[in-house]
Amino acid sequence: MITPTSLLHAGAFLSPLAIEEAVQRALDEDLGRAGDITSLATIPEATRAQAILVARQSGVIAGLPLALATLQKLSPDVEVRAHVHDAARVAGGQHVLTISGPARAILTAERTALNFVGRLSGIATLTADYVARTEGTGMRICCTRKTTPGLRALEKYAVRCGGGFNHRFGLDDAILIKDNHIAVAGGIRPVLERARAHAGHLVKIEIEVDTLAQLREVLDSGMADAVLLDNMDLTALREAVRINEGRLKLEASGGVTLDSIAAIAATGVDYASAGALTHSAPNFDCALDIEA
Repeated sequence: MITPTSLLHAGAFLSPLAIEEAVQRALDEDLGRAGDITSLATIPEATRAQAILVARQSGVIAGLPLALATLQKLSPDVEVRAHVHDAARVAGGQHVLTISGPARAILTAERTALNFVGRLSGIATLTADYVARTEGTGMRICCTRKTTPGLRALEKYAVRCGGGFNHRFGLDDAILIKDNHIAVAGGIRPVLERARAHAGHLVKIEIEVDTLAQLREVLDSGMADAVLLDNMDLTALREAVRINEGRLKLEASGGVTLDSIAAIAATGVDYASAGALTHSAPNFDCALDIEA
């Protein structure tokens, strides 16, 4: 029998526990205390049905493992045939999954399954658009922590399906010193000294700067691994690359849009992070059509 993990993008990790938790939370939200009273009232228990999950637009698919897990959670008798896997590029009208089994389970799962695929495919598709505009530059497109609460692991996985890369997953997996940390700590050197004294040998330290003068101070300190260049224009980004001379990894952030990403990549920075990948991705249009 096909399993949710068998539909995952081979180039990214998504924990089976994260899939299980997200599906259970979504179904609890939708079913409430009484279940799908419409299907219970109108569809005899023994009725079986076949349905097609179809893409209504072109783009990059993500979220199929969650759609499958939703169906299997509602009935172990649901059978699914996958025509594509996550990270596949699809055309409008293309069949994605063929589903057969108890009609009640399919109808009850419909909206939750489509919500997962629509949301995650939207992120993957937008990410792929960003990546396509930087082809040949070597710069990586990264997401941020600007994710839907409770869905971060899923949304960051969708970014990988689109060819992007993940920034930190949370506050606990890297040190990122922002402008407010610098202000409270009393300056760049004091905040870096404290961070370096605290960090283990496997923990990277990145610091945000607003000016080229701050970048020079970071470089002179020798205590950072990466620098986030916040809201710098293209001229400043090019000068930052020149000043850095390849010593630290440079990340452009702020004002990173589809219209600006190609020019940002051409400056020579190593990374560009865009919150829009997750907080502003349009929903991918897909549908579940019952075959009569």
